[in-house]
Amino acid sequence: MWLLTRVARAIALIAILLATPALAESKKVTLSQAFQSMLYLPLYVAIDEGFFTQQGLDLTKETAGAPTVALSAVISGSAQFSIHGPEWTAIAASKGAPVNIIANVVNGAAVWIATAPDVKFDSIKDVKGQKVVTGLMPTTSTSLFMKLLKENGMDPKTGVEMIQVAIGSEPGPFVAKQANIAVMYEPGLDQAVAKGMKVVLGFPKSYGPYAFSTVTARNDVDPDTAQRVVNGMEMAMRFMTKNEAKTVEIAKKEFPTLDPVVVEAAVKRMLGDGVYPPSVDITADALKVSMDTQIALGNLASQPDYKAFVVKKFIDQALAMK
Repeated sequence: MWLLTRVARAIALIAILLATPALAESKKVTLSQAFQSMLYLPLYVAIDEGFFTQQGLDLTKETAGAPTVALSAVISGSAQFSIHGPEWTAIAASKGAPVNIIANVVNGAAVWIATAPDVKFDSIKDVKGQKVVTGLMPTTSTSLFMKLLKENGMDPKTGVEMIQVAIGSEPGPFVAKQANIAVMYEPGLDQAVAKGMKVVLGFPKSYGPYAFSTVTARNDVDPDTAQRVVNGMEMAMRFMTKNEAKTVEIAKKEFPTLDPVVVEAAVKRMLGDGVYPPSVDITADALKVSMDTQIALGNLASQPDYKAFVVKKFIDQALAMK
């Protein structure tokens, strides 16, 4: 009787174990970022706060060193996702590459113009004839600056003397007075501000919503994995809008060699100027404004088809999360 009871209990236990699904292992996924950049802070928040882990992902972040290299990793299949400007994805797609964008990362034209404190600046026309430090082309900061010059009747080649330097190194020659004007990203902008320079024009407020950095994937990406990545990014953006202090803390951790005061100022400026979006949504207008810059500069022949280029099904499901 005792033996029969033991056997019955064992059978019952086995039945329970068979009926209970095993805990799913985290999906391994690789995301290639163009650079370690303050522009990609939502990604770092998603990683540091465990949002990808909560979505069942074991995400590896790789740094490619250039947008084209990060995108190539996705096209070749060595990475499932990449983060960089959507223009690179649009150009590749226009040439037949099987890629599109699945989530927003930066939704403002994250570029500013700064001058030496004694420089008169009432409008962009005041830069005519001046030396200007800019990032080495092709880069969006210099592209936007050139577009703005053209819109105001100036030839970028003759209207100003551009000193193009490696992206991120703009503060050096600017602070050294090799030029009295600079076109900059963060955190270089606030590094210069800390040295007494002044911000005179912000592209985020001039342009409004602008698809500046996005998540790229192949057209044949595993939809479940893609949805989890987009969900993690959405969780990060919601967190950033409500937790400024914690967001600053994460940025300081991710950029330990930078002056913490500069990091804090940069993060607060980008939050305040709407550079970091409140969600992963990419509107048709935000994409159009972004692509118009590339069309104006001859980098892209025409606007991509929004409905085919932006995979809204992943975005919509992320926005619907409670």
